[in-house]
Amino acid sequence: MSATFDFTRHAVLVTGGTTGIGRAIANAFSGAGADVSITGTRVNSSEYDDDLSEFSYVQVLLEDSDSVDQLIAKTDRVDVLVNNAGVGIDPPLSLTPDGFEKNLTINLTSVFRICQGLHDHLRAKPGSIINIASIYSNMGSAWGPGYGASKSAIVNLTKSLGVLYVDDGIRVNAIAPGWIETNMSADSRDDKESNRRIIERTPMGRWGKPHELAGTALYLASDDLAGFVTGATIAVDGGWSVA
Repeated sequence: MSATFDFTRHAVLVTGGTTGIGRAIANAFSGAGADVSITGTRVNSSEYDDDLSEFSYVQVLLEDSDSVDQLIAKTDRVDVLVNNAGVGIDPPLSLTPDGFEKNLTINLTSVFRICQGLHDHLRAKPGSIINIASIYSNMGSAWGPGYGASKSAIVNLTKSLGVLYVDDGIRVNAIAPGWIETNMSADSRDDKESNRRIIERTPMGRWGKPHELAGTALYLASDDLAGFVTGATIAVDGGWSVA
């Protein structure tokens, strides 16, 4: 079997697809022939530094349930849903109940709301859901308890929806990135001591690149290659989780 990907005539929605991991995944699906829509927090895609004109764009504020519901209402077709958008909140806000709740609302509750809201569209093909977890899904996060809790819950939500949606033919899986070179990780990369610890702790001895997750997303969305895979979380972390 040839491991090539053809998503022609597929509608793909990538939340948080303007930068980093989400942008790399959106690029990969677009390169494989899909019609790709992305979301971001700004009013228009032209407000971002990069050219995003190849994608359909929708502004969504995930902490606002009305904004999420508007995204659902505007979506008339989706074959692959990638729940990538999320936020990491730093102390001191991350150590407050409000910060904890914000992390869960954006990183977890909105994912469930979008999955349920787009369920009927996904059932029509049937389609596939890919959630973005984290290495913090399986380790403590002293700087952001809400982030760790939300990403741990994403793994269980993936399992639960994988079982819930199985009779509808919808496969639900997740990717757990390690330390990837994105805007979110810039502070850790710029801090010499943090950067050193991360590289030394990662068996492959380097940071990952956003595009190195894209192939896993294409695989998980492929009915030909991953048709018997659901409820699974695949680590793309340079060996961090097994060292």
